[in-house]
Formats: sequence, C-alpha cells, structure tokens
Amino acid sequence: DKVQSLLDLFKKSGENYQLKDIQGFFVEFAEDQHGSRWLQQKLETADETEKKLVFEEIQPHLSSLMSNMFGNYVIQKFLEYGTEGQRRIVLEKLSSNVVNMSLHMYGCRVIQKAVECLPSRQQAEIISELDGMIIRLVKDQNGNHVIQKAIECADPEILQFIIRSFAGQVISLSMHSYGCRVIQRALERCSADQSTIIMWEIHEHVDALVEDQYGNYVVQHVLEHGTLQDKEKIIR
Repeated sequence: DKVQSLLDLFKKSGENYQLKDIQGFFVEFAEDQHGSRWLQQKLETADETEKKLVFEEIQPHLSSLMSNMFGNYVIQKFLEYGTEGQRRIVLEKLSSNVVNMSLHMYGCRVIQKAVECLPSRQQAEIISELDGMIIRLVKDQNGNHVIQKAIECADPEILQFIIRSFAGQVISLSMHSYGCRVIQRALERCSADQSTIIMWEIHEHVDALVEDQYGNYVVQHVLEHGTLQDKEKIIR
C-alpha cells in the first residue's frame, strides 16, 4: 500500500524529506514510530505555513492521535510549538474529556503537556475539570502523574479544590504507592495554609505512617523539607 511504501522509503532516506513531501500522510506518519519522531523534530523548527499544513490535516483526528502510542507526542509538539489558534483548538478538543484522557496511558501525557505549556487561564480551565475526581486520579497509575504535574505547575490558589479533596484522606493517600508521591508534591508546592491541612492529619497518625512501606516516604519528606515546627513534632 502507498502509505507503507512511503514509510519504507522514508526510513531509508528520511533526512531528505521535507514536510510538504508527505502531505496527505501526516496522520499515518504521526501513528508510526519513526514517522512520529521525524514529525516531532520538524515541528520544532517549522514555520507558520508548515505548521498550518500539518495541523489542518491532523485536526479531524486529534482525539485518536492524543490516545495513540506515537501520535500523542505530535499533539504535545503542537501544544509546545503550535500557534495560539492551534493550541486553542487542541484545548477545545480536550474540553470535557480531561478526566478520561488523564486516566489514559497516552492521553495523560497530552494533559500533562497542556498543564505545563498553556497560559495560566487555560491551564486553570483544564485543572478545574478534574474537580470531583481527584482521589480516583491520585490512585490511578496514569492519573497520578496529571495531579503531580498540576501541583508542580499551577499557582496554589488554583489548587485549592485539590487540597480540599485530600481532607480526611491524607493518611490513606500517604499509604498508597501513587498517593504518597502526590502528597509529597503537595507539601513542596502548596501554600502554608494548605500544607497545614495536610500536616495536621500526618501528625495525628505519624506512628502508623512510619511503619508503612509508602507512608514512611512522606514522613521522611517532612523531616527533610518541612518546617522546623513540623520536624520537632515528629521527632518528639
């Protein structure tokens, strides 16, 4: 078939190809390991016309590419290097689908890149869609990375609803293989008031946490990075 022949030719002499040479096959290239890597490199230095050429062709396939093993990286490049209009279209496609994508092995990478790259207003739009699903996401093998990225990149006030959802759950999360990482990120990045909410529960159950295979990492984290007051409370 024509696509396979083009990909085979491309694998032999890919360095001689320009974006315009594979017009009509951008989706197939994005879904191929070698084709995707080549497209990613080209998009980093592409001019507006070339980006437009690629984006217009892949736009009807954004949803499937976001959850594709190799295609997700091409969408990430548009979040990073695309025009404002292209980023907005990707964001619209993500809208109302952020939780599902966050739970997806490849989709979660696109969400993380969006949280990392987009301006704070658009970043807040994405993060706000996670409301009501925080605990499920924290305990998910893919979703936990999205929550960690949100905590790392967003302003503490945007994260208030995330910290609030931890209330009464701090110990069970600290004793969870993914949850313990999220609690550590939260203690690093949230405001003093927010960390007080978390630390109150940690102090209440510090003995159980020290004995737990994951909880002990949270206690170690407090001893290394916490306030003097929190450290003294634990050591007593």
